[in-house]
Amino acid sequence: MNKRTGAIAGASAAAIAAAAILLPNANASTDKPALRTFTAQSATQLATALKTDLGDQGAGWYLDGKSGHLVMNVLSEDDAESVTAKGAVARVVRHSMTALKAGTRTLRETATVPGTAWSIDPKTNRIVVIADRTVTGAKMAALTKATGGMGDLVTVKRSAGEFKRYDGGGLGNGGGLGNGGGLGNGNEGGIGQQGAGGAGAAGGTGENGGAGTAGGAGENGGAGAAGGTGENGGADGGAGDGGAGDGGGAAAGPIGGSAIFGGNARCSLGFNVTVDGAPAFLTAGHCGNDSPTWSADQAGSQPLGTVQDSQFPKTDFALVTYDDPNARPESAVDLQNGSTQRITRAEKAAVGMKVQRSGSTTGLADGTVTGLDATVNYGNGDIVNGLIQTDVCAEPGDSGGAMFSGESAVGLTSGGSGDCSQGGETFFQPVTDALAATGAEIGAGGGGDAAAGGAVAGAGDPGDGGAADAGAGAGEPGTGTEEPGTEDAGAGIGDAGAGGDPGMNGAGSLN
Repeated sequence: MNKRTGAIAGASAAAIAAAAILLPNANASTDKPALRTFTAQSATQLATALKTDLGDQGAGWYLDGKSGHLVMNVLSEDDAESVTAKGAVARVVRHSMTALKAGTRTLRETATVPGTAWSIDPKTNRIVVIADRTVTGAKMAALTKATGGMGDLVTVKRSAGEFKRYDGGGLGNGGGLGNGGGLGNGNEGGIGQQGAGGAGAAGGTGENGGAGTAGGAGENGGAGAAGGTGENGGADGGAGDGGAGDGGGAAAGPIGGSAIFGGNARCSLGFNVTVDGAPAFLTAGHCGNDSPTWSADQAGSQPLGTVQDSQFPKTDFALVTYDDPNARPESAVDLQNGSTQRITRAEKAAVGMKVQRSGSTTGLADGTVTGLDATVNYGNGDIVNGLIQTDVCAEPGDSGGAMFSGESAVGLTSGGSGDCSQGGETFFQPVTDALAATGAEIGAGGGGDAAAGGAVAGAGDPGDGGAADAGAGAGEPGTGTEEPGTEDAGAGIGDAGAGGDPGMNGAGSLN
């Protein structure tokens, strides 16, 4: 055999050997479980199970908003196998969750600098520290000293805004509940040609009902498509067949995102709940500290409830029980466009989760969860831990307002930096923690489908028949239970609008 022949033979043998090695791997790749797509809820369930399996070899996780994939951080290729076997993406990173949590504890002890915030970011596998525009000079030097010895475990960023709580003072011209009124649109009702104050952009309690889209309690269903007890409303399911679900009408009472007033403060209602069967609502703890009582109008002529528990700082939630034990407020959030989103459950936040926020100052905003277990130092000793960090905007008056994802309650607006023109960071109190601490449950009145404001409101088409007399104007919604079409619909003219002085062009001057 000559040298050339020997070289060819050797090369062939090497190629065959290489193929023998590569072939099993190629076959194995075709057998890998396909990547799954997840909702935030299903991702949380699997991630919780994987965290238990991984133990201290896990390093956090997040939901990829674009692909819907669950991404689990692990410390070795061996650990990655169990993750990919379940249909998730495994990413090998440097820092363990144990190390990251230890780093946040160090910061709490050494970086007590007003105007700072931090959270664990699983996407970068680091603790992200944010310093607002007030952190300069000695304050910046103290922060640099605290973070300097932590190496690449920490990243420091600057914010153009200033961290502050989002409770606001009073409401301007015309009274009422916010930009154009709080509870609906009315229809040439209320006091004045196009309404004033209280409950509605074009009237408090208009020709076609009380506080719904076509007046307070609406043409076509309880709290559904067009309000509560108007021409064809009543109680074919209390909250109306129009319900308080997606695309439902404006609510007949305060719901998530509605303005609430206490003393000189204005905040937003978070979520209606029940405590031992009694109706109540959640809002921010710093709002609960502002006043012991809360009303639906600045003048206090429409009282809502009394604070039973308020926790701030360290955490940030308050429980307010309705003064009327027979109140049946809906378990819903105001979408600020005449419709509502019903809320049926509470859910933990996940990094990458798409969320929306409803507040009485800026209305509806959306964005993404960017961090968990966040700490914010608002100054004056007001340091709050365990918050949800987001890129959702908010402004003063939005405090306590609802952050939600579909039918799930997720957070209560606490504070942040920036505004809805410039953007910025906003932090939220986890609803699940507030519920656990107060013993409250999502929903108000325990009404279900057959009660106005039940936790699960009707989701069908608008009601097409009266059920009991509709009542007059701003009066109580009809409570009859007859089948549709068995009673007269009621005129729904009733008393004049509630709240605010007479005026020509509606209420509140915010926005």
